[in-house]
Amino acid sequence: MLTRRFFCGCLAASVPFAATAVHAQSLECAVFTPDRQKGTKPDDALTHLKAGNDRFTTGKSVNCDLMAQVKQTAENQSPFAAIVGCIDSRVAPELVFDQRIGDVFCARVAGNIVNTDIIGSLEYATKVAGAKAIVVLGHNSCGAIKSAVDGVKLGNITALLKNFDPALKTLSKADGHRDSHNYPLVQKVAEANAKLTAESLVKRSSILKGLVASGDLKIAAAMHDIGTGKVTWLS
Repeated sequence: MLTRRFFCGCLAASVPFAATAVHAQSLECAVFTPDRQKGTKPDDALTHLKAGNDRFTTGKSVNCDLMAQVKQTAENQSPFAAIVGCIDSRVAPELVFDQRIGDVFCARVAGNIVNTDIIGSLEYATKVAGAKAIVVLGHNSCGAIKSAVDGVKLGNITALLKNFDPALKTLSKADGHRDSHNYPLVQKVAEANAKLTAESLVKRSSILKGLVASGDLKIAAAMHDIGTGKVTWLS
């Protein structure tokens, strides 16, 4: 028999869990203020992104009042991280990491490569605007990587694909025939590209190198699986 005592007991027992869920959501929906950003360590920034991807892949993305965030960030932005991602429509960084307005800077270009303009943007994001982490986010089945593997020649794409030469040089005869249908080979190039791009940032920017040396910034490479949504961290 369902008694009143049983019903009330179950209701009371469920309240802490509900309160915890609401509290967690309220924290995720709180915009990053200068003080909150300042109190975020580089490791915290990466942990925040990892937790967001866990929510994304388990169907627990947080729904926030985005218009409220628009108003709260209208006079200031204090993102905790910057992400260099591919233009691929399946790899939107804010969605993949379950972040919202004012949380992260995003630079997107085919194959998640960097040039002077993007590095300058990352210098602004970190040295000027205070972001604590940079993530170079590659992904599997990348069209740009496949084109580089196949040696495509087409308009300005030809010059773009030259950026993948360092990653292509990591290949050996053991990787098999150089063809975009060779999935393990394409994956190897994509991972190498993400790692080499991340490593190049401190070599090409004294500002980023200084921030990393002082412990104020961490740079990481990661891969997004377009079939599962899962992000795997390479460094």
